[in-house]
Amino acid sequence: MDFRVILILIAEALFAFLLLLRAGVLKSRRAVLVSVLLIAAAFTVRGLCLDYMTLDYKDFLSKWVDFYRQNGGFKALHYPLGNYNIPYLYFLCLFSYSSINDLYLIKLLSIFFDVLLAYGAMMLLGKVKESIPARIACFFTVLFLPTVILNGSLWAQCDSIYVALAVLAIYFALDDRPILSVLFFTLSFGFKLQAVFLLPVMAVLWLKGKYKLWHFLLFPVFYVLLVLPAVALGKPFLETLTLYASQTGSIGDGLNYNSPSVYAFFQYDPSVTDLAAASRVGIIAAFVFMCVILAVCAIKRRSITNGVIVAVSVLFAVGIPFLLPHMHDRYFFAADVLTVVMAYAYVKYAAAAPLTQFASLLGYHAYLKMRYLLLMDHGARALIVVLMLGIVLFAQLLSANGDTGAAGMHTDAE
Repeated sequence: MDFRVILILIAEALFAFLLLLRAGVLKSRRAVLVSVLLIAAAFTVRGLCLDYMTLDYKDFLSKWVDFYRQNGGFKALHYPLGNYNIPYLYFLCLFSYSSINDLYLIKLLSIFFDVLLAYGAMMLLGKVKESIPARIACFFTVLFLPTVILNGSLWAQCDSIYVALAVLAIYFALDDRPILSVLFFTLSFGFKLQAVFLLPVMAVLWLKGKYKLWHFLLFPVFYVLLVLPAVALGKPFLETLTLYASQTGSIGDGLNYNSPSVYAFFQYDPSVTDLAAASRVGIIAAFVFMCVILAVCAIKRRSITNGVIVAVSVLFAVGIPFLLPHMHDRYFFAADVLTVVMAYAYVKYAAAAPLTQFASLLGYHAYLKMRYLLLMDHGARALIVVLMLGIVLFAQLLSANGDTGAAGMHTDAE
């Protein structure tokens, strides 16, 4: 392995440690020592994964970077290439200038955001529960989550980027930094369309009073600024803005792609089943699910606490992709992380985290091993339990806070 790659990996490990110091959670020498050892272990595991190449990398990512390398890097950004949005393509263009193997650079980028993801989860938990041991445990649980490790350092995927940005966006809103929150939600959406699973949280944050209406106007402004460099390099402005709309056909016509969604329960023959009709049912169901949650929040807006925000985030991250058609194996990545936050905040509901991890890992196994460990409907059943737990927690928090208004911090022993 290139020595420069090892140095970057060490720098990222140091960054993780510095974030813990900045958060003020390392209060003793023992905490420092344990954190150093755990960080070393987390990055050792990632380092061992760096040489692994999946078909996604061989067939797509490596070819895209090579295309940019052969066509002038950023100068080639105006060409229609791949099915990722502009911000991620900026990085692929940048990697095309380096003599370091792009496989490592792609993975190191995701690993950097693994760290931000763990930090964001820890900081979000801190808005619900003050316990320092719980916050440290949350940081390392996310850093060691199997799907987090596999997604970036093994699979060379970038789901940690958009989820880290979205989790930090929720944290910034609860920390009364609305402009920064909207910026991070915009960046999350800019990197990946699946950020839409969490964007409805913005409406709940508005109901809680964390946004004013004019803050929502910043979203399109930030998005335009995000894609302007590509436009300046020759990419058509309108085409760039509507890139996601033009890519909807690339997700495939199948109702399910190794995802533990509701469609995992159904066996269907594409030559007989009306896929369009079945797809519409799922889309409508997801929309109704979202609207019901938002309606309840609107009715009980005085009872919205930081804990309610976490519960709502889990419901959206699990429920929306669970009901939608055409979902892929990695689309519950946000749910993987947010259920960890919920587990540490409300220990009685901790089962949601391993159940979500189980469901996601079935999809990961199907792709990485090219065979099923268990049929995906087992994962779908696990997610139904997670949804039930999330709904009960959501209802209990709203009920418990009905007489006290929107007090934010949860500090009891749950």
